[in-house]
Amino acid sequence: MPVYEYTALDVKGKTISGIINAESPRSARQKLRTSKTFPVSIKEVHDTATIKTPKSFSIAGPFARVRPYEISIMTKQLATLVGAGLPLVSAMDALISQIRSPAFKKILAKIKDSIVEGNTFAGSLALFPGTFSSLYVNMVKAGETSGALEIVLERLADITEKQQALKNRIRAAMAYPILMSLIGMLVLFLLLAFIVPNITSIFSDMNQTLPAPTLFLIKTSDIFKTYWWLILISMAGILFTLDRIRKTAKGRYFFDKIKLLFPRFGVLAKKIAVARFARTLGSLLENGVSMLPALEIVKSITDNRLIADAIDEASKAVGKGQALGPALGKSKIFPDLSIQMVQVGEQSGKLEDMLNKIADIFENEVENSIMSMTSILEPVMILIMSVIVGFIVLSICLPIFEMSTLIR
Repeated sequence: MPVYEYTALDVKGKTISGIINAESPRSARQKLRTSKTFPVSIKEVHDTATIKTPKSFSIAGPFARVRPYEISIMTKQLATLVGAGLPLVSAMDALISQIRSPAFKKILAKIKDSIVEGNTFAGSLALFPGTFSSLYVNMVKAGETSGALEIVLERLADITEKQQALKNRIRAAMAYPILMSLIGMLVLFLLLAFIVPNITSIFSDMNQTLPAPTLFLIKTSDIFKTYWWLILISMAGILFTLDRIRKTAKGRYFFDKIKLLFPRFGVLAKKIAVARFARTLGSLLENGVSMLPALEIVKSITDNRLIADAIDEASKAVGKGQALGPALGKSKIFPDLSIQMVQVGEQSGKLEDMLNKIADIFENEVENSIMSMTSILEPVMILIMSVIVGFIVLSICLPIFEMSTLIR
């Protein structure tokens, strides 16, 4: 169905604008008049990147991606409007006029039209799985069922903000080491491929035996000088092959297993996954979602196949009547502290609170671990670069020192 941008006057004569779905401009005008809005201008929005399917919508393209912080802000604003007593459709109308992203604005307009047609808010959100996760949809569904939609929306906004803040802190902490690594590799490549061969060429006319470090440097620089293009193509091919393997089921499982077994980084990845698991499960249980559907939702948002399989096995055990703590402990993946805290939460009847505490603890541990790792990585990288550059300088200087002794 075409999408139209409109400018209109409300019953008080105030100018308003927004977007609306209709079969034709005439239908769009009729829809607006029915809602006691008097159109001034209507213009169709052409978007070739919009793809429709019978059951869901998606808006593709590099500039059409809805960012998590946009969803978080929208959710918080919607919670405020609904909490103030505004009907859901009116609240959506107010939000649509404030959204800057064209893609997000069109998605919200389609959701509003779906609600007007009689669908639930959760059912309308489910039409856009690329924008709203299963966690988001199911929590909204629980909020609609319990009549506490504004509370659920506020918690959703908080969850999104906390997860995004953790990701931003990790990215900020790792940005400098990664940047330094890339720059160091580029400098070494340029040295070995273009600069060192020009310097070592003066040794080819020398009628003396060169030191072993110098011979090694000359051989290495000759390889880089002659086959630098092949080295770059090989590196790109390896990265492409690894990416394709990672997208397969077996490849994803293998990489996820390696990720957990890797020294220090494996512990860090495990803590991040446990924090996400606890935060999400706690929020779902707080909002009335029962244990088994909540575990199914949490499993689908886990970024590790091994942890997802452990949650799946725990879900089956819980379905047979076992407690969550022992069921999670069988996998030997979840840290002992998290298992003990879950068991305490189950015994005290405050599992939701305990899960949120688990998330807080592990999020803090992740942040502290990243800070300590980056503080160690920086001097280690400088040391490695110094050793390599020192070896190059020494390899070049050794023959020169020998020449000076012969001259004497």
